[in-house]
Amino acid sequence: MKKMTNPFIGSDNVGGLYVKDGRLRNERRDGETGIAEAARHRAQMKKQYKIDQIADGIERADMRKNHKDIYEF
Repeated sequence: MKKMTNPFIGSDNVGGLYVKDGRLRNERRDGETGIAEAARHRAQMKKQYKIDQIADGIERADMRKNHKDIYEF
């Protein structure tokens, strides 16, 4: 039977915490629940949708202005 060994013996990295240059560093993920993460993603999508609408409106206005200049008599 294979003997179990402790993976943390001799390792500086324990559960996302490690020592670098004499300081304890935290490389853990932020403590965010799934619902909070989903709400953040939804807010980002809504903001991006608004930005896309404004950009599309500006692009259409420029196209109309260019077509008006071309077909003016």
